Amino acid sequence: MRIHCAPVVAGVTFIGGTAAYVGLWGPDRGARIMGPDYGGRNIVAKIDTELTQLARLFLRLGTIGFGGPAAHLALMEEEVVVKRKWVSHQRFLDLLGVTNLIPGPNSTEMAIHLGYERAGWRGLIVAGACFVLPATLITGLLAWGYVRYGGLPQVLPLFAGIKPVVVAIICGALWRLGKSSVKDWRLGLIGIGVGAMVYKEGHPVLILLAGAVVGILWVYCKGAGSAVSAWWGAVVAGGYWKRAEAQSLRALESLDAGDAVRTGAAVAVTSAAAAVGTTTGGVALWQLGLFFLKVGAVLYGSGYVLFAFLEGGLVHDLGLLTHVQLMDAVAVGQFTPGPVLSTATFIGYLIAGPAGAVVATVGIFLPSFIFVAAVNPVIAKLRSSRLMSAFLDAVNVSAVGLMGAMLVRLAQSALVDSFSWWMAGAALLVMVSQRISPVWLIIAGGITGYAAGMG
Repeated sequence: MRIHCAPVVAGVTFIGGTAAYVGLWGPDRGARIMGPDYGGRNIVAKIDTELTQLARLFLRLGTIGFGGPAAHLALMEEEVVVKRKWVSHQRFLDLLGVTNLIPGPNSTEMAIHLGYERAGWRGLIVAGACFVLPATLITGLLAWGYVRYGGLPQVLPLFAGIKPVVVAIICGALWRLGKSSVKDWRLGLIGIGVGAMVYKEGHPVLILLAGAVVGILWVYCKGAGSAVSAWWGAVVAGGYWKRAEAQSLRALESLDAGDAVRTGAAVAVTSAAAAVGTTTGGVALWQLGLFFLKVGAVLYGSGYVLFAFLEGGLVHDLGLLTHVQLMDAVAVGQFTPGPVLSTATFIGYLIAGPAGAVVATVGIFLPSFIFVAAVNPVIAKLRSSRLMSAFLDAVNVSAVGLMGAMLVRLAQSALVDSFSWWMAGAALLVMVSQRISPVWLIIAGGITGYAAGMG
């Protein structure tokens, strides 16, 4: 049966209310207190350190971050670059470009990058953990309700208002990032080409790398012919990889629980699951954690790739989940705020209760922290090289093109009637004229959508 929304809404409200009480909703709330110094004068003593500022911001973004990676990146750009000016647009683009080249959830890794930029190693941990925490708490609450009541809450009316607002927010961020990344007409063509090929189902990572190679050949080496050859080679390879991925997913769906998984994508899943092994009555916690650690370390691509890994390892090989449970877990990752990899929290809870939820969550997100810690310190050195600077410029504009393709896909699914178009237009108008925080736009969109759906 389906859960009534009341227990879930109450839990989410409690989390948000607690955050508001301690001042997480405002960037400067509670930032200063007055006190006399030795000369009898009042001085301003700062309470908010860089770490508490990071914690406030990314707890807030993790709580209202609906709409997937493109929406998360748009929110971060608005808050960190435009509003707080912690990093420049150029630095944000450099971080974004490199993030798209390493495994793991892009928005989570951007949060980790920005934490490192603001407060070093401690900021890296605080920003990443705070961005992930709200999603995992909400997902854990839903997993508890799922086990207790046997179903998921109805949330479609809420998203009828949120999705169009998210489209408007991404439009604003894409415009600002595009102005910074398109430094000449060549880079502009590269960005458009990457966006078009990703939209046409080319593999994002291959197309992104192709954009970088074309940028070096065309912008740095002035070799137009070589650039075109490299581009078309990547187009063919990207299309082939995407078709192979789709065939793998279709094959997974057609296999019975006891069948061996033999497709290319599923071979990696089988190897990871075999390394985990099973114990009598289930799986040991360390084995569950190791499985999700491996998934987090090699995961590229969309949520469908995550689905293939989880289905092959946990449904077919280990038999720890049913197909229905896995589909419900993926649905939870899609409609909760924050990174979609919070699906791991839900699955861990189903398999081994609260301890399983914690272990699975840590396992799937830990590689992202390690990857960012390894690559962030070298980005500045790459920018200082003329050759690698051309590489970064091309990667950056390719990442913006990728973001544009994601925006078009989201708009096609979100703007489906006059109400959604009206919501998106109103949100865009308010953003341009009032410079209001996207946080309040998302909250207002959710309330409006829910009221319209219930009316």
